[in-house]
Amino acid sequence: MQLAGKVALVTGAQQGIGRAIAIECAAAGADIAVNWLDDEAAAREVAASVVGHNRRTITIQADMAKLDEVREMVAAVVAEFGAIDILVNNAGVFPRVDFLSMTEADWDFVHDVNLKGAVGLCRFATEKMRAQRSGNVILVSSTAGQRGEAEHAHYAATKGALISLTKSLAPELAKDGIRVNCVAPGWVETDMVRGTFSNAAQRSAIEAAIPLGRVGRPEEIASAILYLASDLSSFVTGEILNVNGGAVLVG
Repeated sequence: MQLAGKVALVTGAQQGIGRAIAIECAAAGADIAVNWLDDEAAAREVAASVVGHNRRTITIQADMAKLDEVREMVAAVVAEFGAIDILVNNAGVFPRVDFLSMTEADWDFVHDVNLKGAVGLCRFATEKMRAQRSGNVILVSSTAGQRGEAEHAHYAATKGALISLTKSLAPELAKDGIRVNCVAPGWVETDMVRGTFSNAAQRSAIEAAIPLGRVGRPEEIASAILYLASDLSSFVTGEILNVNGGAVLVG
């Protein structure tokens, strides 16, 4: 799975799954734009790992909830590298809120980052890809978008929307040489779910519901994304690739 000569923009790349994606894509030969929100030091560590693979990199701070910043981020990547070949929309938030206590502000916060920002990013990036007559968009959804998730209704709704967005954009953009796919991870060992996993009983219950008997590692999600980013998946578009240890079995 080689990405030599490609330019990849990875959102939410300062930590967790995004960090693993950026590093694996660099190891496969891609130049990487590392998007970060609130931890510049962590983003620079990721960039250093990219450089360690002899690839070019830039770090770009942008809040996915603010479309002006998303638009400027895409422009900065094109200005630096001349193109965007691979877009990995990974950034997301996962707050726990009881549905009957959910406020408009709670809903808007998750929607703006997870969905509005993703739609805007796809729009701005694919405009550039259309001019190139080629491109590869990979959205990161979740098992929550397939089966729902108690106390995370707003999160699950946005992740389900990303699946529908994938299935809508794939046929629409195919004529422009752009592939659009999605990875739907299950539970993964990241900072975003540290609070959930800190409860030993809760973690044990989660692992018991996964046929492979454990939660995933960020690198395992990154490997699936690397496949979709590579030419090994050149005839794949509109696909939802499930990486969940068998927890959710859907087509």
